[in-house]
Amino acid sequence: MRRLGSVQQKMQCVFMIEVKEETSRKRDGQQYQVVATETVNPVALEANVDCAIATEKLDGTCCYVTTFEGRPHLWARLDRKPNKQYCWHSSVVDHNTGKALVLRPSADDADSLEIAAVPLGDLLEQTLELIGTNVNGNPYELGCKKQPVHCLVSHGSVGVRNPPPVDFQQLRLWFQDSPEGRVEGIVWHCIDGTLVKVHRHHLGLSWPDGHTRLGDRPLLVHVDTALDELSSSEDSFARFSKLNGHRFGRLRDVRFDS
Repeated sequence: MRRLGSVQQKMQCVFMIEVKEETSRKRDGQQYQVVATETVNPVALEANVDCAIATEKLDGTCCYVTTFEGRPHLWARLDRKPNKQYCWHSSVVDHNTGKALVLRPSADDADSLEIAAVPLGDLLEQTLELIGTNVNGNPYELGCKKQPVHCLVSHGSVGVRNPPPVDFQQLRLWFQDSPEGRVEGIVWHCIDGTLVKVHRHHLGLSWPDGHTRLGDRPLLVHVDTALDELSSSEDSFARFSKLNGHRFGRLRDVRFDS
């Protein structure tokens, strides 16, 4: 798959939207709901969305890799909510080696994922989604509170197989009935660089709704960094290093030894 666009601003919905005065399914306490109409957004039509590449919209928090004081660093979006003062993005970076824990499709098996230690320099100017135990309610069921699991996923890296046409009813049925549809949403990467999306909530559907497609995919751990090179012998890098070469039947089955 070609390198797809980074997400550096809010994307428009692939359909025209309307606001309804009813309790939001997405945000607690919000007394209105943004829903899709059946009319395709002219922005999507102009960008030839029917020829776009469809990728999975991931449910986490957005991060960005760029240079600071001559070295690549991972930056996370600041959330000013007082109950969300966390820095879980720091747990996926080892500063001694300058590497990040990245979840990505396996090059050897189209259905499988791998988690790898990737140099931050290889991720420069990319946006990525931080997912895991303590992010957004953990829809992918990663780890547990005593042994949290977090990782980064490059935006546009997880493709959607056999996506339906950009049609309201066909998309809604796909999200409801297809095993491939157990995702938060779809992002379409158009040839001219335009990005458009649809979220299950736009179509009046719940999220999460049972186990997810991502969480049920097989996983290979490919973190072969030597323990004596790491900043800590007890952090996520060290734990994944001890599992190097291990295969899990599902991503959500990953657990570290106590």
